[in-house]
Amino acid sequence: MNNKIKAVVFDLDGTLVDSKLDFSELRRRLGWPEQSLILEHLATLDCEVKKQQAEQIIIDFELEGARRASWMPNAEVLLQQLKRQNMPMAILTRNMRQATDLCMQALNIPIELVLTRDDAPAKPQPEGLWLIAEQLAVAPKEILYVGDYLFDIQTARNAGAYCCLYRYGDNHIYAELADLVVDDLLELADWLTA
Repeated sequence: MNNKIKAVVFDLDGTLVDSKLDFSELRRRLGWPEQSLILEHLATLDCEVKKQQAEQIIIDFELEGARRASWMPNAEVLLQQLKRQNMPMAILTRNMRQATDLCMQALNIPIELVLTRDDAPAKPQPEGLWLIAEQLAVAPKEILYVGDYLFDIQTARNAGAYCCLYRYGDNHIYAELADLVVDDLLELADWLTA
């Protein structure tokens, strides 16, 4: 499979950066049930005032996370290695553009092509990966999408791309769904050049 990969696309939070986003805390601030999917629940609100209030809470929460974001272990090293190998890279995130740009600038993340939920339907919808494939001039089946959550795997599947799970904490429950599993991001560089 590794010789088929012509581009690597990354999730942002929990994959390249740690924004210390506590979604349980966000649901508490919003007054929503613990298992709510944030963006999906927001879309169901029919009262415009409540929707605007919820959107502002989400925006503030994302900006807080972006301001305190730090690199995930070995993420910066991995990106530098892939850049030296001239591997085309992109980021596809469910974050909003403003928080994503803040994080990208603060950490000087060396990836130019970045799509957020403001640019394409949010993951697990496949359109973001399709847009990235088009802009990088590769087929979706030549993309490896690297993430840490179920939505990342579903996005890759929905788009016809390969998926890699960056495994840590309790996300090991998604391992059997991924094409590739790494416990250290540097394993990815080794795998791509094997």
